[in-house]
Amino acid sequence: MYPELFHIGNFPITTYGIWLTVGMLLGLFAASTLGTRDGIPKDRIYDLGLWTLVGGLVGSKILMILVEPNVQIFTLDFLRSGGVFYGGLIGGFLTVVGLMIYYKLPFWKVADAFAPAVALGQAFGRQGCFAAGCCWGKPTNSFLGVHFTELGHEYTGVPIYGPGHTDLFLYPTQLIESFTMFAVFAFLYWLHKRKRFDGQVLIAYGIIYSIFRFLIEFIRDDPRGDLFGLTTLTGLSTSQLASLLVATVSIVFMIVIHLRTPTQARQ
Repeated sequence: MYPELFHIGNFPITTYGIWLTVGMLLGLFAASTLGTRDGIPKDRIYDLGLWTLVGGLVGSKILMILVEPNVQIFTLDFLRSGGVFYGGLIGGFLTVVGLMIYYKLPFWKVADAFAPAVALGQAFGRQGCFAAGCCWGKPTNSFLGVHFTELGHEYTGVPIYGPGHTDLFLYPTQLIESFTMFAVFAFLYWLHKRKRFDGQVLIAYGIIYSIFRFLIEFIRDDPRGDLFGLTTLTGLSTSQLASLLVATVSIVFMIVIHLRTPTQARQ
């Protein structure tokens, strides 16, 4: 609920940017720790992590342009916006694949190291979303409801008043996702040491997150656009459609790799 921490001259230091940086650094540390377990050099992990961040940011902005009408690209609001997460996931994934081919690194081992790091980055990133006021939920009268500040409304357009100019309380979808992803990170970190085949950690993340994201979309209420008219056609959000795709692909990969893994290697 506090988009800005302080100013350096006229330039604001945003809470979202701080949380995103913390999540990135801790995520890279976690990925390097897990990658070392599988024999991947730490310097390669850091190279992959930094370039993947760039690819993720570009991907999130591209999908934002595709799904949101009337996006003003050459504005400060566009630059400080987090973009669309699934676009970032796709952009980061393609960047990782390209670099792993270039460095000749084992795909599944690297992916297993980065999956928990992505979950950790999301956990911190959604704290930043809550501070900025973006990615808000639907109105609620439950004890979970939160009322955002005027500055949050100025930054992101988060609604703060209901009918009759009464205070409006919204589901804190940002915090729900943040705390959930902290738990997912802990589970994936635990799973990495006990995985029965390479790729299990990434696939587990794909299944868990896509199911969670599909469900939480029902109580989100921020405008997220309509990719190629599919939202209008299906009644589902762009993120829900992406979640269905990710969950399906992840489950298929889980079954195929499990069946191809020798029985003794799974014990």
